[in-house]
Amino acid sequence: MDIAEVAARSGLPASTLRYYEEKGLIASAGRRGLRRVFGAGVLERLALVALGRAAGFSLAEIGAMFTADGKLAIDRTLLTARADELDHTIRKLTVLRDGLRHAAACPAASHLECPRFRRILARAGQAPRAGAGLICMPDPHA
Repeated sequence: MDIAEVAARSGLPASTLRYYEEKGLIASAGRRGLRRVFGAGVLERLALVALGRAAGFSLAEIGAMFTADGKLAIDRTLLTARADELDHTIRKLTVLRDGLRHAAACPAASHLECPRFRRILARAGQAPRAGAGLICMPDPHA
């Protein structure tokens, strides 16, 4: 299939496909006139690249997941480490979301009068500590 068809089916612009080819993530099978032609497996390869990008891997890291002959050789330890990083990010974002929801619904006349909001504010200015979140347990007096 030519580059225009790959672009249409993958949703990626031709410029991205050319860049991925330059980086060794995909390979064209030749040319039809001035257009690059790709084999049927290119869409699956692009799906793997998209999955890697969504998981936060760099293009270099994704490229290293393929052998010289184009087969998949994923480092499972790397996947586990990335999953752990995602878990950490999810926890941080969950705490942030909960803090925003509290601030939005806080019944205090001023957020600065709310003990829970003041804890959120104090923690926002601190360097992160292992296990520290933005929000403590709800203040029973709030």
